[in-house]
Amino acid sequence: MKKIYLSALYLCTTLGISYAQETTVLWQRDIKSSTQDFLSQVTTTIDGQYLITGSSIQATSQSPAMSSQKSNNGYDMHLIKLDQLGNSIWEKYFSGNNHDYLSSTVATEEGGFLLAGTTYSNKGLDKKDESKGGSDIWLIRINEFGDEVWQKTLGTSSDEEARAVIQTTDLGFFVAGNIQNSPKGYGSKDILIVRLDKDGKELSQLILGGKNLDEVEKMIPTRDGGALLGVYSRSSIGGSKKTENFGEGDYWIIKLDKNGKVEWEKNFGGKGDDHLRTLALTSNGFIIGGESRSERSGNKSVGAQEGTDLWLILLNERGEEIWQKSYTLGNRDILMGMNVIQSQDPGTRNQDVTQGVLMGGYTQAEGRIEKNDESFWLLYIDQQGIEKWRKYVNGDSRKREERLSDLKLNRDGSIVLAGTSAEKFGEENWKIVKLGDKQVNQLIEKHDIKIYPNPVSDYAYVEIGFNDFKEADISVYDMSGKLLQQMKTKNNVTKLGTQALVQGAYLVTIKTDNSKTANAKLIKK
Repeated sequence: MKKIYLSALYLCTTLGISYAQETTVLWQRDIKSSTQDFLSQVTTTIDGQYLITGSSIQATSQSPAMSSQKSNNGYDMHLIKLDQLGNSIWEKYFSGNNHDYLSSTVATEEGGFLLAGTTYSNKGLDKKDESKGGSDIWLIRINEFGDEVWQKTLGTSSDEEARAVIQTTDLGFFVAGNIQNSPKGYGSKDILIVRLDKDGKELSQLILGGKNLDEVEKMIPTRDGGALLGVYSRSSIGGSKKTENFGEGDYWIIKLDKNGKVEWEKNFGGKGDDHLRTLALTSNGFIIGGESRSERSGNKSVGAQEGTDLWLILLNERGEEIWQKSYTLGNRDILMGMNVIQSQDPGTRNQDVTQGVLMGGYTQAEGRIEKNDESFWLLYIDQQGIEKWRKYVNGDSRKREERLSDLKLNRDGSIVLAGTSAEKFGEENWKIVKLGDKQVNQLIEKHDIKIYPNPVSDYAYVEIGFNDFKEADISVYDMSGKLLQQMKTKNNVTKLGTQALVQGAYLVTIKTDNSKTANAKLIKK
């Protein structure tokens, strides 16, 4: 079993930090391991908690708290849920009788999660379905406490692997993965898209690909209930692919409608190798990011500056290019996450406008080690793609590799970085760091109190915009002034049950221990 260590004001020696003074470490969690563990993602919940997910080999000796866990000699899906202060709430493993790798997680609107992983296991232990043959996609839906709601195995006699999962506007799911050498496919590796309802019932399935290799890297939901796929493609026109590659590897962007059918596709690349990593939704389109080794060629209009650079493309909702930019941070720059910062346009009602993009990744040395090699980094650009600042989290030495896996920007302007630090070969310790940054904080739109969703049905979340309180009272009044509910909280975001309220308008007030107050109207539908 892993052990969680806390350092509130500093980072341990395997993860030093070099920022401008406006960046502070709010907390850090070090999750120690004696094996090579894989951290895939940090998922933020609507009430400001964090689910850390990856794949681990469970230790032989377990604490009494974990004695009920089932284990094997292979990798298992590994989950740790942290509260807003980084304290561990619960830890879970989901085990088959062989290797099982957790690839992607999505927080559901109801407060739970859907896990999507790749399984080599047959029926047994936590796995309830027989293997379909080779590797399969294993989906597990859990509630906010980590208890299983349902599970499903997707696969054929070919090898499938899960890569991404999202929840759509109808509360169903899109699952994206790869399938190898399928008789229904087009190349050596193709894209598999499965659409499910909220209960796991399969609604449709689609295989996409060219005549060579195509790998899903990222998928995000779109406002119209569909999805945007980011694919690393080594295929030319052929199969289902209607866009030509320009080089060794290109960005292939595919827009799906709410029924899982292709609306449009675009291909971007130069003559070298260009590897798409991540996507993000902007106020009027999409931003695409990855690494590039290509000079100006193909439809790439910016050149490589040093080694492997970052390459970003901004698209409108039809997939038409607005701009593309290149950035270098040293040698081999790996982009792992993007968060779009948006604010409300005062000239329009409830219309968000993109202010900029916060990116995170890590740099690997290609030859001689420079100052900021083997380190996490943050990079912020404005809406025109102009770099405004960059900051580094430095590793101690090249032997202790620091690799960022995921980056999340919180609603209050704080940043959570999740990555690994290898003190010894084969011992991948998980590092979860929460940062406060004045420059980012100034970009975030502030509210003394915010309620979402609003109108509400069974529950709402009350967000307190004040950061300098230790405890606050949340009260709910009807419009005649009668007190209906009251609760205390120490968190910036608190879940509020509204099942007992009848349809109508209510007033929610907050009062902190330092006498700050605010109120907002809540509508029960």
